[in-house]
Amino acid sequence: MAELDQLLMAQIDDWRARGLSIVFTNGVFDLLHPGHIEQLRQARSFGDVLIVGINTDESVRRLGKGEVERPILPLEDRITMLEALRMVDAVAPFAEDTPYELLQLILPDVLVKGADYRVEDVVGRDIVEARGGRVELVPLVPGHSTSDIIRRIRK
Repeated sequence: MAELDQLLMAQIDDWRARGLSIVFTNGVFDLLHPGHIEQLRQARSFGDVLIVGINTDESVRRLGKGEVERPILPLEDRITMLEALRMVDAVAPFAEDTPYELLQLILPDVLVKGADYRVEDVVGRDIVEARGGRVELVPLVPGHSTSDIIRRIRK
């Protein structure tokens, strides 16, 4: 079951009370690259506050991403990198395979995913749209993915 740090939950309540729009996106963010930065920059442009959901190490392993054992960087390192980015207001780890339960707690106004998804397939779309929110898809940056970087390193 997803949990939110009490401080983060209080911060979300404060943002909401101040009328700020909350944007949510998620991912593994294993090897931070320009594709991630652009996704986060665009996500932030859809509202006042950006919360990034991040898969825990165990969650990443269950997802079996790629040929190399992932994650390459542990959760704490991935959180540190994301928190250092000025467009990111908060980072929320989740241990489940999807952020569905986390979305039920955060209740964002905007849910952002990459354009490799179809809106109807975005996990949590029902939660966001039921509250009058929306899903936004952002273009991927060609040639910039963690899998591409891993392939280049292995060569």
